[in-house]
Amino acid sequence: MSFVLNHPSGFAFRVHVQPRSSRNQVVGVHGDALKVKLTAPPVEGAANAACIAFMADALGLPKSALTIVAGLTGRRKTLAVACAPERAIQIRKRLEALAVR
Repeated sequence: MSFVLNHPSGFAFRVHVQPRSSRNQVVGVHGDALKVKLTAPPVEGAANAACIAFMADALGLPKSALTIVAGLTGRRKTLAVACAPERAIQIRKRLEALAVR
């Protein structure tokens, strides 16, 4: 998975966000990032909040476990996942499954 990176908190992954979509969904891989469509507009952090909430739900994590560490004002974002090493393996498998859709 080229979109998963090492990070001090656990690991991180890249997403390419398409705001103002008809529904929230992961649609596969876009270059070196997971492509995520969100209904929220890219205004006043609404898309960032929606991205964290959607990805946390998709990965079975609390929203507090995800942080945007790069790309707050752009479509390409890097999200860090704070978790124990044992849990990281399960979460990476879920990311893999989402990427295949």
